[in-house]
Amino acid sequence: MPTPTPTPRRSLRGARRRRPAGDNSGRTVWLFDLDNTLHDASHAIFPAINQLMTAYVARVIGCDEATASEVRVKYWQRYGATLLGMIRHHGVDPADFLRAAHDFPELARMVRVQRGLAAHLRRLPGRKILLTNAPAQYARAVMRVAGIAHCFERVVAVEDMWVHGHLRPKPDRRMLRRLLAQQGVAPHRAVLVEDTLSHLKRYAGTGIRTAWVTGYLRTLAPSRPHAVPLPADAAVAGVSGDAVLRSALDAEDRRHAGHAAQERSVTLVAAETQDPPAAGAQGTAGAAGNTAPQALPASAPRIRARIVNRPGYVDVKVQSMRQLKQRMRGIGS
Repeated sequence: MPTPTPTPRRSLRGARRRRPAGDNSGRTVWLFDLDNTLHDASHAIFPAINQLMTAYVARVIGCDEATASEVRVKYWQRYGATLLGMIRHHGVDPADFLRAAHDFPELARMVRVQRGLAAHLRRLPGRKILLTNAPAQYARAVMRVAGIAHCFERVVAVEDMWVHGHLRPKPDRRMLRRLLAQQGVAPHRAVLVEDTLSHLKRYAGTGIRTAWVTGYLRTLAPSRPHAVPLPADAAVAGVSGDAVLRSALDAEDRRHAGHAAQERSVTLVAAETQDPPAAGAQGTAGAAGNTAPQALPASAPRIRARIVNRPGYVDVKVQSMRQLKQRMRGIGS
């Protein structure tokens, strides 16, 4: 098995500090996710990342993109992320993979933010830290385009998530505990603001508070490169969209109940949490006897996600940063 090229390691302490603008008063420390939390990544960025990832796999393996898409599905099913399989079987450098998957010459045209985002962040009392599984260069570029870089005191990107010699991206609890300890922040003072429910659920037992941002969750897509199938008779039976969505997510959770694969992942590339590969690769039988769904074809329709229920491990559910400011009392801030 090839040995991947060593990647420079930066500790959580190594992320650059900055003097943020706005209201930094109070004891609350906000930990903001980036993609689909502060900007609309599903619009253009996630589909582009998926294309770049598939092209990267095809280039490394020396195959066409349809085969590369099948490989991505298999690697996700086995290891929890395309990147893990590429490292294990093809010796790729994680940093090279991340750079290739986030290469956007036209980034300024791809970023979409809600009007007044920077103003809402400035008015939100408390310290603000960006906590993203994306590469630092990409994260900072998106923040510059969105006009929000000045609102955050520091950026903790995937390169900064090394703990005891291992890269521990979200939703790893060790990484979060170490970050809070280094900042001198008690867990009950921190609020994780995320669009990804599995991350919020994973951190629910740590004592931190959670805010679920749903404004950009326009499509139902699982945290792996294949589609979540809806019940075949849903439309015929007249089942409501929300009930169908909850049923599909529940079934998905039952098939992938554990978080071990995510904890072992070198990084959870953002595109894999939102947008599956284009080719219609066949899935394989799961450990519990279930047949994994097929990869989503490029022509497959999107499923509009209107999620009404708030899980018990989520303190508040909001659509936007403006609403987050209004709902602060719901998370004890």
